[in-house]
Amino acid sequence: MPFPRRCALALVALLSLATVAAPARGQDTTVAGVRIGLVYAPGTRPGVLVLPVEGTAGDSIRAILQRDFTYGDRINVIALEPSAVPPFGSGSSKPNYPLFTRLGAAAILQVTPTSFGIQVTVHNAGKGAVERTKAFPLPMGALSPAWRLALHEVADEIEQWITGVRGIAATRILYVSAGRVWQVDSDGANAAPLTNESGAMSPVWHPKASHIAYMTMGATGQQVVIREIGGATRVLPTRGGLNMTPTFSPDGYTIVYAHGAEAGTDLYATNAFGNEPARRITVGRGSDNTQPTFSPDGRRLAFTSGRSGHPEVYISDADGTNAELLTPYNFGDQSYRANPDWSPDGRLIAFEAQLAGRMQIMTIGLRDRVIRRHTSEGVNEQPSWAPDARHLVFTSNRGGTKQLWVLDVESNSVRQLTHAPGGARFGAWSPSLRAR
Repeated sequence: MPFPRRCALALVALLSLATVAAPARGQDTTVAGVRIGLVYAPGTRPGVLVLPVEGTAGDSIRAILQRDFTYGDRINVIALEPSAVPPFGSGSSKPNYPLFTRLGAAAILQVTPTSFGIQVTVHNAGKGAVERTKAFPLPMGALSPAWRLALHEVADEIEQWITGVRGIAATRILYVSAGRVWQVDSDGANAAPLTNESGAMSPVWHPKASHIAYMTMGATGQQVVIREIGGATRVLPTRGGLNMTPTFSPDGYTIVYAHGAEAGTDLYATNAFGNEPARRITVGRGSDNTQPTFSPDGRRLAFTSGRSGHPEVYISDADGTNAELLTPYNFGDQSYRANPDWSPDGRLIAFEAQLAGRMQIMTIGLRDRVIRRHTSEGVNEQPSWAPDARHLVFTSNRGGTKQLWVLDVESNSVRQLTHAPGGARFGAWSPSLRAR
C-alpha cells in the first residue's frame, strides 16, 4: 500500500550591527532586503512598540500588526495596553525617545489612517530619528479578508525593513477537514472551504498561488484535480486506479504525482495543462514511491520510497535518475521516514519519522546530513514549509483532535493554527500572496 501523504509540499542568520542611511521623511528609498539602521545585540530580536492607532479600525490594525510580528518570531513586540503607552509628542514637540528606549524599543511604529489606507512611520529610538515613512493603500471594508491580507502585506514589508527578512503574514494554508479542502490565513483567521466534493486529500499550491491541486475520488478511482482559485476545475488526465500526492514544479509548468498499480507505486511527471503523455520517472519493482517534493531550483526531487524494505526519504534528479538514500538506514531497523518537504531556501528537508511508536517532525540538512528533532508531544506529521524556510505547518493530535499547528524550527516553539470541529490535516503553506 502507498504511504499516507503529508499535507502538501509543501534560517535566518544572526542580525548584523551594520546600519544604513535613514531615508528622508515621506520617501521610500531603502534597498529591498536591507534592513533599516536599528542597533541591537546580535542574536536577539529587536524590540518594536506599535503606538495606538486612531480611527474605528485602529485597535484592529494595531492588534493584527502586533500579532503578525509575534508570529514571525524575528521581532520582540513590546505589548502595552494603549493607556500604558507614554505620550509620543505632537506638533512641534519631539518624542521622548530615551523613554521608549528604556522600555526596550529599538523601533517605534507610528500608524496613521488616511483616506485610502494607512501611513506607516518607523522611528529609530536609539538614534532619535525617523528611519522610514511610507503610505499603504488598503481595500474598502475593514476586517474583510482582502483588507486583512493587505494589512498582512504591510506587516511583512515592515518586518523586512526591520530585520532584512520578509515576513510570512500574507500567506494562507490549505488543509482538509471533513473531506473538503479549506484555506485559512496564517494567523488562523478567515477559514473558508474551497471545494464542495468530499474525499479530498493532499492539497498543494501552485507556485503563483493561482491554482491548487489535490487528490479526490473519481469514477475510475483516485484522481488528481487542479482548481483555479475562484475559477474552474479540471481533472488531470491519468490512468485509472490510484493517483495521488501531486506537487508542482517551482516554475508551475510540471506536475509530479504518484500512480499505483499491482507492481508498485511510481512517480509520473506531466505538464500541468495535462496535454502531454505522463512520463514515468521511478521504477517501483514491487516498492512504493510517492510524496514527491521539488528542490527550489526544480532540478531535484525528494520522495518517499519503500525500496529498502521500510519507508525512507530519497533524493534524485528531477527525471528520477541518480536516486540516493537521504535518511540513514540501518539493516534490521523498523524505521519509518516519510512525507518530505524541501525548504524554500534549499538547505533543509522536513519529514516525519516514527520514534518510540509515534510520528515526529524532523529536518535534515542537505549538506551535512544532520538530523534534528523538533517535536515530542503527541503524534506529529505532514510538515509543510512557510516561504521563510523557518516555519512549518504540521498536523498534530497534541490537543486531542488532529489540528494544524505552526512550528518555528529555530526555537521549536509551536502555536495552534486551526480549531476545525471535524479536525484538520494535510496542511500546505502558500507562497507569499498579494491582496486581490
